[in-house]
Amino acid sequence: MKLSPRDANGYFSRPDPDKTGLLIYGSDAMRVALKRQEFLKALLGPNAEEEMRLTRMPAAELRRDPAMLLDAIKAVGFFPGPRAALVEEANDNIAKILIDTLADWQPSDAQIIVTGGDLKKTSKVLKAFQEHRNAYATAIYDTPPDRAEIERLLAEAKLKPEPDAMANLTDLARALDPGDFRQTLEKLALYKLNDTAPLTPDDIAACAPTSTEADVDDILHVVAEARTGDIGPVMSKLQGQGVNPVTLCIMATRHFRTLYRISANPGGPIYGVRDRERVSRQARNWGAARLETALTVLTDTDLKLRSAGQNAPAMALVERAFIRLAMLGTQR
Repeated sequence: MKLSPRDANGYFSRPDPDKTGLLIYGSDAMRVALKRQEFLKALLGPNAEEEMRLTRMPAAELRRDPAMLLDAIKAVGFFPGPRAALVEEANDNIAKILIDTLADWQPSDAQIIVTGGDLKKTSKVLKAFQEHRNAYATAIYDTPPDRAEIERLLAEAKLKPEPDAMANLTDLARALDPGDFRQTLEKLALYKLNDTAPLTPDDIAACAPTSTEADVDDILHVVAEARTGDIGPVMSKLQGQGVNPVTLCIMATRHFRTLYRISANPGGPIYGVRDRERVSRQARNWGAARLETALTVLTDTDLKLRSAGQNAPAMALVERAFIRLAMLGTQR
């Protein structure tokens, strides 16, 4: 049976121990892993592995030994409580094994929990779980947690936020990967240990990661739109992600060459950009003459970065060049 994303959140926290199994799949491995962890904890309790009530097996290993899964669900444990057999990274190479095991499953057997990547609608693994009358299949999408999920995570961490803090957490959940967001909540729980006061925006600021993900396009638009004050923070994020300074300079040169091409040929075709309207507006604001100057600044910076005798920090050179460009962009 197919389990919708809305119903899945409730099922993950209150699983049915009498079901045959569950397939969790999606393109983001971290999100899938977190949901699988949440489900298994709710189904089996916190000590399942110590009590040998959970058997893990990679799909590649199962393919080499097809009887492994059936043996795992039929095995009788030494400890009381629900049991599960987990198959990770499943694909259609093991579809027949999963289909046969689902058919052989009996009410006293361990549940069959399977995780997979971005399975196609035609996937045999997906169809096996969707068409089974006593099993579920649910997709995990690359969307940030909604308010209900954030509130659930806060309740687990025993955190009670102020209204303003809740808004900050929602913004943070959109900016961070799911694993990083959960780690931030764990850090906040330790930070507020023995503190009964509500969670404040200052508490969040003290524990939030100093660097969230930034795209190279972010800094290119910041410079091209002459937003001088935003250069430092975005550059810090990019540096924290390990972006190469030479790469930044090359991408900036490419962007400003595109602006120059548009400015020199008004009304001509625009290709190779994501947001044509935004880039066209940037080209109009700069004009061909200032864009020529900008390209000279970038060429000089690129030569300095590649010079054998250059000792100054490379990222600082690029940031200084970007500031010069942004200031040039403000001139009329």
